[in-house]
Amino acid sequence: MSELALQIERYLDSLKREGASPHTVVAYQSDLEQLLHYLSPPEMTPPEVRAIDLLLLREWLASLYNQGLNAVSIRRKLAAVRGLFRFMQREGIVEVNVARLVRTPKAPIKLPEVMTAEQANNLIDGVGANDLHRPHPLRDRAIFELLYGCGVRVSELAGLNLDDLDRSEGWIRVRGKGRKERQVPLPGKAAQALERYLDQRLVVRDEPAVFLNHGGARLAARGIRGIVKLYATLIGGDPSLHPHSFRHAYATHLLADGADLRAIQELLGHARLSTTQKYTQVSLVDLMAVYDRAHPKAK
Repeated sequence: MSELALQIERYLDSLKREGASPHTVVAYQSDLEQLLHYLSPPEMTPPEVRAIDLLLLREWLASLYNQGLNAVSIRRKLAAVRGLFRFMQREGIVEVNVARLVRTPKAPIKLPEVMTAEQANNLIDGVGANDLHRPHPLRDRAIFELLYGCGVRVSELAGLNLDDLDRSEGWIRVRGKGRKERQVPLPGKAAQALERYLDQRLVVRDEPAVFLNHGGARLAARGIRGIVKLYATLIGGDPSLHPHSFRHAYATHLLADGADLRAIQELLGHARLSTTQKYTQVSLVDLMAVYDRAHPKAK
């Protein structure tokens, strides 16, 4: 094993120990293996990590552009390489994080497309009607109510355990990215849907998960995505909707109704306020659309 391959393996192990999400670890592993492949031409060993300089990383970056990758993908790959060099610098393997000197490509600002409150509620009501004759209508209704009523990530919803529910006080404990915990209010409709589901939930020994699949095991994030896509396609006619669509709607509708941006940041579990501020931009876009339609001086 080359020195670079060894350091990549050690870095990925450190990410797992620090509680990085499995999705992040898999993505970074793929990105760093691509870097290793680029620096390992046929019949040649990759350079020593101390020999990887700014020029070499710029050449690697240029190769990504030549492959036709977009700025968002390149930014993620660069973040993985910067993380690797930050780890090696911390471990004393290299003196300088040369990856920090590589200029980050600008990504286009893409605002999330957001359902209206009416669209979200109509879809959830359609799930509750069970016109599709699904096998677990109460579970599915509770899933939708919590996605929209609590704004949780799909991974957070899948990871929800029975002892995370404070049903008397109306709170749920959510474990977010990096194993950070937060409390999120459980609104009335979500609480009612959850109670109805829990009343008929199978009692499975040693299974703490709130949401179970047909086999009585924890319902995975992938399963929740499939459930959302099915209902969104058959009821709403929109197969592009996914669990995160409800998180966007949750934040945007809270902001539109006057909620404080920092309070929304806490509810969503965002580490940075700038991440939450994109919902302000969505609201401003909506406001300008109303102005353009209604104001006599708009045109």
